[in-house]
Amino acid sequence: MPKQKVAMLTAGGLAPCLSSAVGGLIERYTDISPDIELVAYRSGYQGLLLADRIEITRDMREKAHILHRHGGSPIGNSRVKLTNAADCVKRGLVKEGQNPLRVAAEQLASDGITILHTIGGDDTNTTAADLAAYLGANGYDLTVVGLPKTVDNDVVPIRQSLGAWTAAEYGAKFFDNVSNEQSAAPRTLVVHEVMGRHCGWLTAATARAYIQMTDDKEFVDGFMMDSKLKNIDGLYLPETAFDVEAEAERLRATMDKAGFVTLFVSEGACLDAVVAEREAAGESVKRDAFGHVKIDTINVGGWFSKQFAALLGAERSMVQKSGYYARSAPANVDDLRLIQGMVDLAVESALNKVSGVTGHDEDKGGRLRTIEFPRIRGGKHFDTSVKWFGDVMDVIGQKWSPAS
Repeated sequence: MPKQKVAMLTAGGLAPCLSSAVGGLIERYTDISPDIELVAYRSGYQGLLLADRIEITRDMREKAHILHRHGGSPIGNSRVKLTNAADCVKRGLVKEGQNPLRVAAEQLASDGITILHTIGGDDTNTTAADLAAYLGANGYDLTVVGLPKTVDNDVVPIRQSLGAWTAAEYGAKFFDNVSNEQSAAPRTLVVHEVMGRHCGWLTAATARAYIQMTDDKEFVDGFMMDSKLKNIDGLYLPETAFDVEAEAERLRATMDKAGFVTLFVSEGACLDAVVAEREAAGESVKRDAFGHVKIDTINVGGWFSKQFAALLGAERSMVQKSGYYARSAPANVDDLRLIQGMVDLAVESALNKVSGVTGHDEDKGGRLRTIEFPRIRGGKHFDTSVKWFGDVMDVIGQKWSPAS
């Protein structure tokens, strides 16, 4: 059996699992096969194309457990689509006329890599699928095993992606402080924009965590700082529809009675309408190498604030985004447990030459398995029929219907 050499990379946006997943992979290989050489490509697929490696030393292996305490990625991220040759050329990652897939494959072969672990969301793992297919079709003997990370929790057919539970917890912690701004001035509208391009799971889960956090607080009766100040008055997701005028009427009554209104908004809520509005006005909307709208340039929270502030008679309005705070956190206990299970399976699958993405397969009864690459895709919608979401909306007191 040829000597094994393992490489890993993290790609796409951050999530509260990357450091722990890298640390977990290093620990697992060190436990079961300490002689296997480990390297990491710096800044994801960019490092692979540029032959920019981090050698995992003995000292780094011994201290890998420390990575579980940190957020971010210890080996760096980037957003690179290997099948978008024009973008790779433009960014100086390959030369004109080169096929990025071939450049990546030849670099892996040159480095003697036999196993590649990719840690990322749907874009990272569909790119890994493209690479695995190219490797197989062109005679490269290499196993590719991905781990699914995304705070959006929107990878098909994976039940729970790494980092999403933590992001919801930290998004709630972030807004627990921001909500106190309601006491800074009368008739204040606060919009909390939460990450989630196509999927409202994180916004809903953040609202649930925030409500639970508020329920555990003790207040002094008679002051303005009470549980009502901590209320969520509206929750808007890509999967739910609403009538602006009806909602404005409902929320205006809340503003008149309480003196403040709080909205939780998924960054993908009404995204198509906002983009269409911008393009109709002649504005050029920026998109990334994967064709996705660069959502941080759209400011959906600002659009909601603009729509509602005047209708509610708000004297002060503000938009606060928890995304960068939440996605950069270290993994919490629930995610650490999930990471360990997926990492152990990823290493086992890699050594058995089984390529795919580890996760609880919703099409196979939720069983943890290595899911075939062709079945992996993004854009999974949040299932608004789950009981806990109905409970959240009941607490908020908001009527809603599924988006068409």
